[in-house]
Amino acid sequence: MAGGVHMSPTLEPIHRLAQGVRKHGPALLAGMPDPHDELMSLVWGPRFDREHALGLVARQPAAAAQTLPALLAAADHFDTLHSGAQGRLRKLIVRHRALRVVDSARGPAHGADA
Repeated sequence: MAGGVHMSPTLEPIHRLAQGVRKHGPALLAGMPDPHDELMSLVWGPRFDREHALGLVARQPAAAAQTLPALLAAADHFDTLHSGAQGRLRKLIVRHRALRVVDSARGPAHGADA
């Protein structure tokens, strides 16, 4: 990796998926009441829920050209993860949700814009 920083081979696949969510998640999950629930529904089982993912893409046709290829690549990547890595990804989503709840409870002065 750049700058001599090496990521654990165990965490690297999860990191790659998380990067995709950061990049395409806002367009894919725009207007959803709980984006974390949507993410969890995609990765809840041992295989990525492509049918649900396509439903999310269909809601945002203007962004589909960018989000669909990334989403399908993420689906294929998720399906190759062993169950332990899939579980770590789910825990990461839960932890991110908890951090967002804490940030919103603190108010804008303590949020991401601070």
